[in-house]
Amino acid sequence: MDPIKFGTDGWRGVIARDFTFQNVRRVAQAIADYVKDDQAKNARKKTPISGPMIIGYDKRFQSEAFAREIAQVLEANQLKPTLMAESLPTPAVSFLARKMGGMGIMVTASHNPPAYNGVKIKIDGRAALDNVTQGVESWIDRTPATRAAEIKVKSFRDAYVQYLKCRVDVKRIKSRLKRSFVVDYMHGAGSGLMAELVDSKHLIEIRAKHDPLFGGVHPEPIEQYLGALCEAVKKNKASIGLALDGDADRFGLVDENGKYLTPCQVFPMLCLYLIEQKKFKGKIVQSVSLGYLAERIAKEKGLPFEQLPVGFKHVAERLAMGEAVIAGEESGGYAWKGGIAERDGLLTALVFLEMCTNLGKTPSQLWMEIETRYGASHYKRIDYRIHRPVADKAVWTAKLIKKLPKKILNTPIKELISIDGLKIVLEDGHWLLMRPSGTEPLMRVYAESDKAERTLALLELAKKWVAPSLGAH
Repeated sequence: MDPIKFGTDGWRGVIARDFTFQNVRRVAQAIADYVKDDQAKNARKKTPISGPMIIGYDKRFQSEAFAREIAQVLEANQLKPTLMAESLPTPAVSFLARKMGGMGIMVTASHNPPAYNGVKIKIDGRAALDNVTQGVESWIDRTPATRAAEIKVKSFRDAYVQYLKCRVDVKRIKSRLKRSFVVDYMHGAGSGLMAELVDSKHLIEIRAKHDPLFGGVHPEPIEQYLGALCEAVKKNKASIGLALDGDADRFGLVDENGKYLTPCQVFPMLCLYLIEQKKFKGKIVQSVSLGYLAERIAKEKGLPFEQLPVGFKHVAERLAMGEAVIAGEESGGYAWKGGIAERDGLLTALVFLEMCTNLGKTPSQLWMEIETRYGASHYKRIDYRIHRPVADKAVWTAKLIKKLPKKILNTPIKELISIDGLKIVLEDGHWLLMRPSGTEPLMRVYAESDKAERTLALLELAKKWVAPSLGAH
């Protein structure tokens, strides 16, 4: 039997090759065994997985059928799961799991290509940590999977919409809208929900129809896949373009000129709004692959700041423990205090609508203010295929450190951060991160500086360092 391995945010595989009904049943049975074991060990106290189990799914090929299969296995194990009656975003599953005090399971491959599907596990309103996913892996194939014929199915769409409305004043947004705005669902699980949140004549929805092939692109809200949104914004002279990924937990932003803004630009805009307008005080946390502007804002405002390994679950844990008030990641996930510790694309989209309408500014004006006060950001990421996965990141990082010169592009190295790959921070604040994937033959290289050509030069240096030893191409 093929091994089942959970990565940064769940287990994923190619449909009909890795992600099969048989393998889904194996995973479902392992989850059931893990939950029953946890409940037996904690019989006298309530734990985050002692309550009901909620099963959700996105709009990928056969996602609903896979989700039903999981529910049938859990029902056969007397765990009383409830299957969602309709496709909803991953954060809806997280919200409901937290509200009901149980576990959430989401069938989705998030932003991955159409050929993929996957399973995410949610506990206490956020992604399950490594101890849970490793625990589930340890139960794989220890018990044969069985299925029940009847399962409970219930609609939770209204509950999720009401949760979002409680977090943002949608009536005020609607009353202040003067120009059209475009929402790009990328054919994903968020389709149609903005119309229920901000029912306005100014709303323009694109790529909302169900299409398991996602219109021929990856459902990832980054520049190379948002051409349709950029064109729609320009064509309709819209005030803003808002994009959601396949399971609607990630967010992408296009300004009124049809220009894509990177997460390294989006996150500081969000931070400054929450701090100055919402009066947030406390630590800002971000993934090590995100930019330098949020740190500059934190420093100016006298707020603590921390970088953590890649994966939203790491920054979410700080939020959940009350140790942080704002959290962000390079792949377009953002969260802040006041709700569940989970990224939510729709919620972020609503806050950017609120930001623009309350302040009476366009996205480009908001960015210009950030750039004027804290500096420019030119960010780029490149993924290189390598011959084999890096077995030990720590060993790889130690070898790379020994090769480094004292200066890069005539600038002294200020700091080396090795919490997830190797991040080289220069004296001028510009940085370069080389991060091997632990599960795929990939080398991810990130860079940010105040000039586009300097960022490209940093990426070229990284390619020279990582290509010879790993056979990158």
